[in-house]
Amino acid sequence: MDMPIGFRMAGVSCAIKASGKKDVTLIVADEEAVSAGVYTQNKVVAAPVVLCRARTPGDSARAVIINSGNANACTGTQGERDAARMCQVTAEHVGISPDQCLLMSTGIIGVPLPMSKVEEGIHLAYQQLGNSEQHFLDAADGILTTDKSRKIASCEFNLGDRSIRIAAMAKGAGMIGPNMATMLCQILTDAPLTPEDAQAILARVANRSFNNISVEGHTSTNDTMLLLSSCKAGGPTLTGAQIDAFESELATLCIDLAKQIPTDGEGASHLIEIQVTGAASESDARAISETIASSNLVKTAIYGSDPNWGRIVSAAGYAKCTLDTNHIGLSINGIELFRQGQPIEFCEQTASRSIAENPTTVIEIVVGSGPGSCTHWTSDLTVEYVRFNSEYTT
Repeated sequence: MDMPIGFRMAGVSCAIKASGKKDVTLIVADEEAVSAGVYTQNKVVAAPVVLCRARTPGDSARAVIINSGNANACTGTQGERDAARMCQVTAEHVGISPDQCLLMSTGIIGVPLPMSKVEEGIHLAYQQLGNSEQHFLDAADGILTTDKSRKIASCEFNLGDRSIRIAAMAKGAGMIGPNMATMLCQILTDAPLTPEDAQAILARVANRSFNNISVEGHTSTNDTMLLLSSCKAGGPTLTGAQIDAFESELATLCIDLAKQIPTDGEGASHLIEIQVTGAASESDARAISETIASSNLVKTAIYGSDPNWGRIVSAAGYAKCTLDTNHIGLSINGIELFRQGQPIEFCEQTASRSIAENPTTVIEIVVGSGPGSCTHWTSDLTVEYVRFNSEYTT
C-alpha cells in the first residue's frame, strides 16, 4: 500500500464486540493536520457527528478515535459526555488538546457506550501505534461491524516533482442510503491543502462516490467521511490544476471504496450498477438512478437473474422527473432489451445467464436526449438480507 507521510495508527480489541474482533481504531498525526468532513443528512445524528461537525474544516487536528460495535447514537446527554470523554482520554495519551481530536462511532443505536472498555481500548491502541501497512490494515479492521471484509484503497501519483500519497479505509454493508450511507470513511493524505480546499474537494468527491450508493436506502445517524492531510509531501500548497488533479485521483479512489460497500451488502449476491443518461439535468439523472436502485422489485429481479425490464422502466417513470418516453432505451450487461420506447426481441435465457454468471449487473437506461447523467451502485435484495436484518439485535 501507498502510506502517506506523517501518520501512525492502530486497531485493537477491547470487547465492545462480543465476538472479540477489533473494535477500537486510533489514528494520530505526527503534527497538526488539515481536516475536512462530510456527514449524514439524517436529522437524527449521533454525538460523534455533532462533535466533528463543530471541528471541521480545520488545520490543527492531531487524532481520530473510532469505535465499532456501538454507535453512541440516540443516547442523549450521556452520549455527549461519553464522546467528550473519548476525546479527553485520547488527548491525555497523545499529549494534545481534546479539541484536536475527531471521533467516529458505529454499531448498535440507543445503547450507552461501555466506557471502561472504550478507555482501555484507547490505551491499548496508543501503545500499538505504528506507520506500517499492517498497522493500517489493523486500523481498517477496527472500524468494521457487519462487513464481511475490510474496505481499503490507496494510490501514489506525481504532481510535478512531488509524490502524493492517499490511503483510505471505509466500513459499511447495511443501512446504506444516499446522502450518505451507513458508513464511515477515513482518508489520509500528505498533499499540502488548505482547510477550505480540503472541505470543498471532499464535498464534491462525496457527491460522486458515497452519495451514489445504497443497499436498502436507509440513511443512518453516524455517517462520517473525514479527510486528514499531514501536508508532508513538501512544497507549496496545491493550487489550480494541481487541485484538479488531486481531486480526480481522490474521486477515483473513493468510487472504488464506495462500490465495495454495496458489493458487501448484507447477504448481497450482486452489485448493481445503474447508469442513467439523457436526463434533463444531473439532478434528474440522480433521482432516476436512486429510484431504480431503491425498487425492491428491481433488486429481487436481479437476485433471481430475471431480466424484467418492465420493473426498471416503470421505476424510472415514477421518479417524478422529466422523461421522453419515446426515447427510453434499456440494456442489461450490454444486452439491449428496450429501444426508443418499444420492447425488442432478445433471448431471455442469455440475458438471465448473464446476470447469474456475473457478480456485477450493469443496467444502462437512456431517458431522453438531455445532458444529465448519473451512475448509482446498489445491491440486490436476497433472502439472506431479510434473515440477517430480522435477527440483527436478537
